[in-house]
Amino acid sequence: MSVRQKNVLIAALGMVWLIALLSALWWYQNRYIRPFELSTQLFSIAELKLPPELAGPGPIRLLHFWDPACPCNVGNQQHLAELVAHFAPLGVSFHAVQKPGTQGQLPEPLSAIAPLELPAGAEQLPASPAVAIWDTQGQLAYFGPYSEGATCNASNSFIEPVLQALLDKRPVTATQTLASGCFCDWRTNP
Repeated sequence: MSVRQKNVLIAALGMVWLIALLSALWWYQNRYIRPFELSTQLFSIAELKLPPELAGPGPIRLLHFWDPACPCNVGNQQHLAELVAHFAPLGVSFHAVQKPGTQGQLPEPLSAIAPLELPAGAEQLPASPAVAIWDTQGQLAYFGPYSEGATCNASNSFIEPVLQALLDKRPVTATQTLASGCFCDWRTNP
């Protein structure tokens, strides 16, 4: 084999390697990297009610609204696990409401959260992930997102201060929230 043929063979192998590498990168991006845009949502719902078995006086109740297909839910699952670990021993009751018509389950660290059927008024949720918190008298104290921004954690969360205030027997009424963050539409388009 001549030197020229060896150089052509090496160049061809290099091109095949480069094409394979770019194909793998394209496949990885399309399979594992889900783009999202920050959107602004108005969380306001006047008709949201607890199911009859949870309504009325009782513990502080937190309902987590989530959509398994929404990449934004992944960003708050660690934070939700931390909330459960911290506030469940203090008597806060955690429940999950999954978007109607979707399939999926919460990850193992959140499997202790009790699933609920769609409560009355929840079909009007603007987006997920969202949270609703009822006080010990059964009054809606908070409805809205977990936080503002692309990620959710204790440093930018709206939830810890609400839960702490309710545990300290201070009244909270924050049922309308305007926030910019990572959200997915909750309402299904006909």
